[in-house]
Amino acid sequence: MTDFKLRRIGMVMEPQQGDPNEVEGVLNPAAVRARDGQLYLFPRLVAHGNYSRIGIARVLFDGAGDPIGVERMGIALEPQADYELSQNGGGCEDPRVTYVEPLQQYVMTYTASSRRGPRIAIAISDDLFHWRRLGLASFYPYHGITFDGVDNKDASIFPVLVPDPMGRPCIGLVHRPLFPGTRPEEKAQQSRSHVQDTFRECIWISYCRLTANDREHPLGRFVEHHRLACPQAEWERLKVGGGVPPTLCRHGWLQLYHGVGDLARPSPTGRNFCYSAGALVLSKEHPNRIVYRSPEPVLVPEGPLENLGTVDSVVFPTGIDRRDDLGKPDRFDVYYGMADDRIGVARLDVPAKLPLAGLAATKPYAA
Repeated sequence: MTDFKLRRIGMVMEPQQGDPNEVEGVLNPAAVRARDGQLYLFPRLVAHGNYSRIGIARVLFDGAGDPIGVERMGIALEPQADYELSQNGGGCEDPRVTYVEPLQQYVMTYTASSRRGPRIAIAISDDLFHWRRLGLASFYPYHGITFDGVDNKDASIFPVLVPDPMGRPCIGLVHRPLFPGTRPEEKAQQSRSHVQDTFRECIWISYCRLTANDREHPLGRFVEHHRLACPQAEWERLKVGGGVPPTLCRHGWLQLYHGVGDLARPSPTGRNFCYSAGALVLSKEHPNRIVYRSPEPVLVPEGPLENLGTVDSVVFPTGIDRRDDLGKPDRFDVYYGMADDRIGVARLDVPAKLPLAGLAATKPYAA
């Protein structure tokens, strides 16, 4: 292969008939290997009224090593904390899970649907089955930009320490604050000649320092920040945002993200937006530097399962599994939401060389 393209394997999970916890969909799962090598998904389970829990499911494979389904194993998190509750019920949504080596723990970042709007929440686990909440992530301001009090979601953590803008080793968090005026619905109302706000329409990396002064747990206070990527191509003009957690590949940190663009014609339900997936490769030594960015999406909605559902025309990558178990470290299975209804999996074989088109399109941002 000479490009970043995903090949669909199929659907691995859909709502279970008769289960009230899944009546409005199963979608957007985290994916992570346990210490025993088993692969687990942490899907968002949506009950009536868009009330979301985070489930646990073990992935089942066929003899060739392809994922073919799941075994449900219960609930990881359901709304309990004040910041997970709202006047309409609340929710724990769209998790990402990473085993963070310096902490020797699994870290889950998820969206807490609070009274004030969506916020990034963090939980930790030693075994993937028992989770302890650490609360909401907090952010120091940056050059007059305030992150706290702003809607935020789709965050993920690097598995190892990465350098902050000053070169100090830190825990890195990829996220995309939803500043006022930057949602797809708001951007679509603006003229195409509108000048892009390259600070408020970006995916960011924020940094948490590990210090000996932390009384309980160091994770949660992000004190430095760096802009990573803004919309560039037409297919992502309305928004770019988080996808799967950063994962090492032969070229650096692989990051599949989501982009929102316009549909050529409205869907049968009148929806005008399309969610696709793009690929970034970040420098292994300096992950705030982009070394490759796919000029075209690597996965776009196709067929009825991805074009018709709770939200039409959506593929939304959230989980990634490097297939070291097959002896293929350049192979990645990507788990994604299909029209906010079901969960699909697609396969990426990383090419030996980075495509030239993506290298030419790279535009790094200053700190």
